[in-house]
Amino acid sequence: MHFIDWILILLPLLAVLAFGVITHRYMKSVSDFLSGGRLAGRYLLAVARGELQAGAAVFVAIFEVIRLTGFTMTWWMWIQTLFFMVVAISGFVVYRYRETRALTLAQFFEIRYSKKFRLFTGGLAFLAGILNFGIIPAVGARFFVYFLQLPEEMVLWGATMPTYVVLMGAFLSVTLFLTLSGGMITLMVTDCVEGMLSQLFYLAIITALLMMFQWHQISDVLTQRPPGESLLNPFDSHKLADFNLGYVLMTVFVTIYGTMAWQNSSAYNSAAVNAHESRMGGVLGRWREMGKSAVVTLLAVCAMTWLQHPSFAADSAGALDTVNAISDASVRSQMTIPVALSHMLPIGIKGLLCAILLMGVFGGDATHLHSWGGIFVQDIIVPLRKKPMGPRQHILALRLSVTGVALFAFFFGWLFRQTEYIAMWFQVTTAIYVGGAGAAIIGGLYWKKGTTQGAWAALLTGSLLSGGGILARQALGTDFPLNGNQISFCATILAIIVYVTVSLMTHRRDFDLDRMLHRGVHAVETGPQVQNQTPTFAEKLIGVDRNFSKGDRWIATGLFAWGAFWVVVLIVGSVWNMIDPWPVSWWSGYWHVAGIGVPVLIAFVTGIWFTWGGIKDIRELFRKLKTHTSSELDDGTVVGHKNLDEAK
Repeated sequence: MHFIDWILILLPLLAVLAFGVITHRYMKSVSDFLSGGRLAGRYLLAVARGELQAGAAVFVAIFEVIRLTGFTMTWWMWIQTLFFMVVAISGFVVYRYRETRALTLAQFFEIRYSKKFRLFTGGLAFLAGILNFGIIPAVGARFFVYFLQLPEEMVLWGATMPTYVVLMGAFLSVTLFLTLSGGMITLMVTDCVEGMLSQLFYLAIITALLMMFQWHQISDVLTQRPPGESLLNPFDSHKLADFNLGYVLMTVFVTIYGTMAWQNSSAYNSAAVNAHESRMGGVLGRWREMGKSAVVTLLAVCAMTWLQHPSFAADSAGALDTVNAISDASVRSQMTIPVALSHMLPIGIKGLLCAILLMGVFGGDATHLHSWGGIFVQDIIVPLRKKPMGPRQHILALRLSVTGVALFAFFFGWLFRQTEYIAMWFQVTTAIYVGGAGAAIIGGLYWKKGTTQGAWAALLTGSLLSGGGILARQALGTDFPLNGNQISFCATILAIIVYVTVSLMTHRRDFDLDRMLHRGVHAVETGPQVQNQTPTFAEKLIGVDRNFSKGDRWIATGLFAWGAFWVVVLIVGSVWNMIDPWPVSWWSGYWHVAGIGVPVLIAFVTGIWFTWGGIKDIRELFRKLKTHTSSELDDGTVVGHKNLDEAK
């Protein structure tokens, strides 16, 4: 690391910490700590929430998949693009959840089902969440050990410690400070600032990589694979057992089923100023993620090229020696590309990437700490208390809980030995909760005949099957017939069947959805009435309604058209290859355009677009915070299937 690199890391981090200090004074209530006072605009939501997926652990997980599959997964992932975009445009689950005005998902469960169900789901979500989060600080810290070329061990106060443990403790301390200072208000602002800076840094990194590598060099490396393991031709990749077409299809289903079920960023689901802004934040987030994917993919394939192409053999020898010296096979797989990037990137660019990932660590880890710490208090302590806590006592409990989650993550990351791919670990631990909760969420929001008994049965079915799968996978390893994704899919299917069957068997009276969603005579949201143009039939099919302004419609329909275009490419290309397979040179040219060129163009457009939008929304947030007041009763307590501040 050059002096310039350290400067490029230090300046943005100081800016982020300064915003953390400034926003502290605006946090005055429980709802401010948990949901930022419900004042966030669409760009603030899209950019800030995106930081959850910008940390070192997430990059390492994606690098690991790209190293194993190249571009072949991208081809099959076009299948999911259109479905996910329709889900975002329609506001599936997200819109109705925001209408409930619940601060946490389990609070919604008490409103819709029962207090006992809230307690159980809150506890289960908390357990699954801290297990899922437990490896993230450790993976991120290991990344920086190898990226910064630090020794694997260091002496601290006379004791020899793994370096990644020391870094993990330092990083968690910073994220803890950000989380405790102003709760969700601080996190939204700092994450948005981090996201805007990262977008600009992405553009500089992309430019540097395009100057350092020629496409023919990248193509030469990606084509050097045995039959059945192609990194370019998706129809010649059948030996890639863990990441293939089946993986994508199951992921599509499970992801849509589990929309908003996973609570690692739960506060963002309730932080929007209204339900429509929450939906538009999800729509815009899809555009932003397409831009970010460009730099992740480019970093991975350029690192692979640098390690394997003869043109770079002399320069990469030291990096290969470092990789081969890593004794743990799992860590070696995760750290191959980070080590390459550490040796490969020039002065300045290395500092920018380090700053991006460090800001992502702080933003992502802080969001996790806030979510799981908040869930423990809101969905376990609050329902158990006979008398609601006062605001100061409640906020103190939230801060202590967040601190406890940070301590757990530190010791878990230090002591736990990870044997799964990172992506697989995320999916399996998520399924412990989502496998059964998805049915209770969708049924509770959309089906008036769903019952408490059906929700219990679905949750227990999904959770027990997923938890059992984890134990079997850990005990038997590769001898177990199902991987993490397959365990999740099977648990999900059975949970849906159980929810519908048991609900029909136990249904006695329809649930009043209008009251829960504050519609009609139960409406409580303030603001001007929407008088936009009635959507066309085609617009209605993709989820557009009268809440969409003219600009919103352009954004939403453009997103849908983009997804539809790539689905057509997938269908036409698949049929073509079944009749007359493309040669490798064609696949190379295709990925040069579709895998690199188009995403890079989107990265430049969204970098400018979302920087402007993020600044606009941050200014608007501070303007609203000056006059905003929150009800002390809006603390997550439920009385008679109503939020406490609405109960009469």
